[in-house]
Amino acid sequence: MAGWSKQAMVATTVAMALPGGAAIAQTGAALLPMPARIAPAAGPGFTLASGAGITVPAGDSGAAAAARILSDVVRVQRGLTLARDTGGAIRFVRDASIAGDEAYRLTATLSGVTIAASGDRGMLYGAMTLAQLASPDRNIGKPVLIAAQTIDDAPRFKWRGLMLDVARHFQPIAVVKTMVDQMAVVKLNTLHLHLTDDQGWRVEIRKYPKLTQVGGWRLPPWTGGPRPIDKVGGSYTQAELKDLVAYAAERGITIVPEIDLPGHATALVAAYPELGILGDAPVVSNNWGIEPYLFNPGPKGIQFVKDVLDELMAIFPGTYIHLGGDEAIKDQWQRSPEVQAQMKALGLKDEEALQSWMIDQFGLYLQSKGRRLIGWDEILEGGLPQSAAVMSWRGEKGGIEAANAGHDVVMSPGGPLYLNQTQTLRSDEPPGRYDINSLESVYKYDPMPAAIAPDRAHHVLGAQGNLWSEYIVTPYQLQHHAFPRAGALAEIAWSPRGDKNFAAFLPRLMRQADRWRANGVQVADTPFAVDFTIPGGRGAALRKNAVPLTLSAQVAYGTIRYTTDGSTPTARSKAYGAPFTVKPGMIVRAVAFDASGFATSAPRAFDTSRVSLLTRINPELKACPAGSLGLRPPLRSEATENAPVYNINLFDTCILDPDVPMDVAKGYTVEVVRLARHYGLAHEARMVREHYNVSAHGELLVQVGCIAAAEKRKAGDKTARPIAAGAFPLPDPKTAPQTFSFSGTFPKGLKGDQDVCFQFTSPIADPYYTVGKITLTEAAK
Repeated sequence: MAGWSKQAMVATTVAMALPGGAAIAQTGAALLPMPARIAPAAGPGFTLASGAGITVPAGDSGAAAAARILSDVVRVQRGLTLARDTGGAIRFVRDASIAGDEAYRLTATLSGVTIAASGDRGMLYGAMTLAQLASPDRNIGKPVLIAAQTIDDAPRFKWRGLMLDVARHFQPIAVVKTMVDQMAVVKLNTLHLHLTDDQGWRVEIRKYPKLTQVGGWRLPPWTGGPRPIDKVGGSYTQAELKDLVAYAAERGITIVPEIDLPGHATALVAAYPELGILGDAPVVSNNWGIEPYLFNPGPKGIQFVKDVLDELMAIFPGTYIHLGGDEAIKDQWQRSPEVQAQMKALGLKDEEALQSWMIDQFGLYLQSKGRRLIGWDEILEGGLPQSAAVMSWRGEKGGIEAANAGHDVVMSPGGPLYLNQTQTLRSDEPPGRYDINSLESVYKYDPMPAAIAPDRAHHVLGAQGNLWSEYIVTPYQLQHHAFPRAGALAEIAWSPRGDKNFAAFLPRLMRQADRWRANGVQVADTPFAVDFTIPGGRGAALRKNAVPLTLSAQVAYGTIRYTTDGSTPTARSKAYGAPFTVKPGMIVRAVAFDASGFATSAPRAFDTSRVSLLTRINPELKACPAGSLGLRPPLRSEATENAPVYNINLFDTCILDPDVPMDVAKGYTVEVVRLARHYGLAHEARMVREHYNVSAHGELLVQVGCIAAAEKRKAGDKTARPIAAGAFPLPDPKTAPQTFSFSGTFPKGLKGDQDVCFQFTSPIADPYYTVGKITLTEAAK
């Protein structure tokens, strides 16, 4: 299985007809992930219609589960009803010659389809492949031709995972089960649950009930006005988690629980202060980022973790238990005489060695119970027990070092496998981290780094995409971030390395997106949505009273078609071929259509009116000089709406409009938005830029020419400053509304397009300010 067969790379769909006129389809392009080998066979293939029977070996519970799931999936994805039938044309058989629990062979002939496997997961994955073959198109309820063929398939990697962070924002079990269902259909097999963090402890531990009673709830952060009093949170009972484990196992998915330590421990210490370091009792944190609280590595703390592990192992039967180990700043340990004495008694040189010693204790404990420890790549620091596995998130370096040292690793680098990062630069993306991990970057990632020695390659268990939930509140947001990128993740983790072809992948992904949507899942269409740009900028368009437009999409797939009369484009609308110009006032709508005439996204619209061109919303703004916009929070931490969102630089309350046409606009109205400033920055706190406020609560400074002034200062002109265009005292955040506006005029004599920056000088103890919208006032003609 060194590469995909030629047949597996072909993407064709052939329309056919049954007697009586019922439409069917024969396809070799509907499969995701792509199987290792597809061998077409002679003959007409098998026509699958409602009433087809499924036969399983007597007493074979694994085959029976695969048959039941196949029936459920085909009913939703194709609209066909299958039946249990001892003489059925769909047959599951056990075949010990098929090596590997996840391997299978699917054979389709005129008489039916046979799925053979030696393991339960192989049975399931053969069923999921058949379900995809049974839904190659959108002809719901109609019979379908399964082409005559043999598929021999097995995964490239044994770990094909997604991580759900249910600690930052809690998700009900039903939401997690939906994710399990949609992972299974693309053969992802590991669900990593991040169950504890500073912001919440989500798993019931019977010996320590306050972990969820106290640690499972937090107050929302303050955005000004009255302080929040209603707590948010939740937790899972052990019974709920055991049910989830069984549900996932039936779908071929192992759940790996994570208890994060020694850092990210604020919720733990809030519940049991005696397990902390300094004896204080913090509240459960509502800050994102890195908090200082660590658990106590003394005898009481070590026993606590072992008690927790005992209860976790009773819930989660899988091999691995994840113990975090990330982002544990050691200041509390450094300042504790008790911890320093423990280090001296153990002969440890520093706090990193203490963490290594602690990890070793838990690794040996898990090993004695037949389990294995896995942690984030920080657990490499100070040394690592040989039995421990590493999850490499800070790039590939940790994974490479661990594999070359003989440790098993899971590749999960933040770029490109953090799926909570936004997919595009579009303004209609929901909240998230504003670091783009595109669909294409996920697909083109290879989980086998070249720097890993060939004789150590077997230590790479696979790949995992992570969904950190600082800005994932709702199931919609969770699914939007996960899909369709989970399809790319599934293919890089399952399919042979071969010659991956992104263009050939896209039609198969679009078909899988249809299937996910048939299951009621939100699949992001933003990578395929049409973007509108104005060549030459809005200033030139306003001066000429003519708006040139360029249409594009992040993923160039299909033919872009558009209208200028406000109507919704169809597959017969005008095809976009080159930039075109319209008069201000037209609404241009556009969407791409694939070769079958189906839209690849929802239509997007662009308003060319002068009022619209004179308005910018926050996601259209840029970073001020020497800054960057790295986060995309909502108006409120617990907001369930997807908009509005605000791109911010958490180290500086400054944002910039890059091209204000000064000869067109005489003034401006700025909508100011006050957001929570709830970021645990640890040692990076020194990087926060504090501005001297000359009024009680700081000011909004509107300044023209910030980029040029910054470049002059960088070149040595220390006197260079932008041009003042407004200074507005900010109101008391305790009494002012969360959004309010200021209006002003630009200095006379300014020409051309110039940047305007909006700098807030509020004290850093106050909430965070940014611009929600800028509306320019057009000069009278």
